[in-house]
Amino acid sequence: MTSRLRPAWVTALVTLLAAALTAVFAADHGAARAADAPYKDPSLPVAARVDDLLSRMSLDDKVGQMTQADRSALTTVSDVATYRLGSILSGGGSAPSPNTASSWADMYDNFQRQALSTPLGIPMIYGIDAVHGHNNVVGATIFPHNIGLGATRDPDLVERVGRATAEEVSGTGIDWTFAPCLCVARNDRWGRTYESFSEDPQLVTQMTTIVDGFQKAGNASILATAKHYVGDGGTTGGKDQGNTELSEADLRAIHLAPFKAAVQRGVGSVMVSYSSWNGVKMHGNKYLITDVLKGELGFTGFVVTDWAGIDQLDGQTGFTASEITTAINAGVDMVMVPTDYKRFVSLLKSEVQGGRIATSRIDDANRRILTKKFELGLFERPLTDRSYTSTVGSAAHRAVAREAVRESLVLLKNAGNVLPLGKSGGKIFVAGKSADDIGNQSGGWTISWQGSSGNTTTGTTILQGIRDAVGSGTQVTYNRDGSGIDSSYRAAIAVVGETPYAEGQGDRTGSMSLDSTDLATLQRLKASGVPLVVVLVSGRPLDVAGQIDQWNALVAAWLPGTEGRGVADVLFGDYAPNGKLPMTWPRSADQEPINAGDGKQALFEYGFGLTYTGTSPSPSPSPSASPSPSPSPSPSPSPSPSPSASPSPSSSPLPGGCVVTYKVNDWGSGFTADVTITNRSSSPVNGWRLQWTYAGDQKVTGYWNSTITQSGRQVTASNATWNGTIGAGGGTASFGFQGSYSGANPAPTAFTLNGTACTTG
Repeated sequence: MTSRLRPAWVTALVTLLAAALTAVFAADHGAARAADAPYKDPSLPVAARVDDLLSRMSLDDKVGQMTQADRSALTTVSDVATYRLGSILSGGGSAPSPNTASSWADMYDNFQRQALSTPLGIPMIYGIDAVHGHNNVVGATIFPHNIGLGATRDPDLVERVGRATAEEVSGTGIDWTFAPCLCVARNDRWGRTYESFSEDPQLVTQMTTIVDGFQKAGNASILATAKHYVGDGGTTGGKDQGNTELSEADLRAIHLAPFKAAVQRGVGSVMVSYSSWNGVKMHGNKYLITDVLKGELGFTGFVVTDWAGIDQLDGQTGFTASEITTAINAGVDMVMVPTDYKRFVSLLKSEVQGGRIATSRIDDANRRILTKKFELGLFERPLTDRSYTSTVGSAAHRAVAREAVRESLVLLKNAGNVLPLGKSGGKIFVAGKSADDIGNQSGGWTISWQGSSGNTTTGTTILQGIRDAVGSGTQVTYNRDGSGIDSSYRAAIAVVGETPYAEGQGDRTGSMSLDSTDLATLQRLKASGVPLVVVLVSGRPLDVAGQIDQWNALVAAWLPGTEGRGVADVLFGDYAPNGKLPMTWPRSADQEPINAGDGKQALFEYGFGLTYTGTSPSPSPSPSASPSPSPSPSPSPSPSPSPSASPSPSSSPLPGGCVVTYKVNDWGSGFTADVTITNRSSSPVNGWRLQWTYAGDQKVTGYWNSTITQSGRQVTASNATWNGTIGAGGGTASFGFQGSYSGANPAPTAFTLNGTACTTG
């Protein structure tokens, strides 16, 4: 039959069938070609795989890879494929129903299958704020917030916390955490203070071992994020998303150092801060993102915005094409546009086509993102490894969390050695709004963004930990507000402090005192005449100077998470308190900001922390034998030098010697140096003075954790008031400084400590 005799509808049908068969053949052929493509070959170097994949990607593919949307905002799950989305995230509280580990894994795999269905099959990467454990998932292990981890002074423990978190996150399919926060909190009024390891950049730097925990967990490895770049902890007034008003030298010395350390550890991503530096929004700061982070520090991962961060560049609601261009050209690689991803994709594509964003900048962003996806093994193992799902909330991880809790506790007062409490005999009264509240002890970023009081997830409250710790012959009575106590009890434990909050809502611009509920509870307990032990659950130091004289003991428990037994471990003497303050504790809120070395007289200095040895005393202290509280809020003896004066440098020899480690970060005409002194002798050094001579034209321009003077090429560094003693047999003291130079910048070859020559490490 000729076409002339064929009915029109038959001709049309044949044409449609032919087109469909052609499309199917082309798709199958394309899939076959993709399957054979070099980027699919895991034996090839990652760089070669990235090059091959980039050569095959359309602009739509590339724009999609730079786009991150929140799971709850997707119009349909198929939008992951339609818009080639490179990433999905869960904001705080954005969870599947039911909120279980297996539901998370199912949800992740559903999204991932959509990404894999695209012609090139590029897997998506899923981000979440797992900032103290997998804290969005009910039943996960919740670790102490960073302020508590900083108090442990234990980088190895912090790395183990990171690894345990990685296993739980991986068990739900997710492969990227927006952690750690490397902010250096310099004002406790800031609502994110508890996300900071310390006010001291050196301690924050030491805690970057958590990056290794996240990223070196074998098949459970997840991508880490150093945030928030840079200066978010130094805003004026401690205002969230505020303005950090500092010289570049101070910004580098205080806030940049931890990011440098994270980059050296190979952190996979960096999140930009909402805050500004001297009035310039970080999301548009090309100098700090491209020149400093990617250029000077050599960061090879990718830069991601904070939640809708580009919206704030022009001060107006919502983002514009101009804001997109500013951020991308500043060096942002992936943009978190949680609710408006379709508009973002359209505008970014138009900006590239209009020449306002160079194709090379788009390719650079994609190269960085794809490199991390290949390195994570997403192309070979794109779906959830269900062998890790059972680790969510596991006994092994809870044991690590319990250890972290007890190591984070800081004993601030112990008048008459009321602690440790005996386990056997008599009655103990427990009170306070946070004694039996898993939500309060976990704080913000737990199940929901701001967190909440109550039975929010599974774990052990501090009250239950106390009940588990005492002997069978001991009666534990609990009343939330302290009602019912009398003089028959041998001790009262009050667990008081802050209720959960997170960024923004956590800023405290006025009083930083205990609330009226806590004060009333404490008054009832004190009136009974029973020795009073106060356990403070809070995300920062609080103003307690007006009440501390009424307490026999004070323990800073920070925000311990789900393992309340760790608190009881220390209260009853199974473990001695080892924590040291990661923040200076003010005498009043009016002192904020207060930080080590600023000359303000603190209630407790940075680094302060008492301890005790041995097991629980027997018999236990009785009310009648309890001495009056110390008239001074600063217990004695103090483990650290008095803030009133530095000890005089010792001029005695150092049998066993000293070792000085000098590490420098050089960026062309300037540098920062980190110096550690190790005392190998059998005697402590009380007051230290380290001297060296430069061979070049180096000039010290700023310093921290010491006082530095320079005469010509000779430099003298003397201890600060809080680090004047270097313990015997391996004790250390550390400080840092910033400098400038011309020509070469050779490291010093010889150091003397109080006149004694040291070796270099």
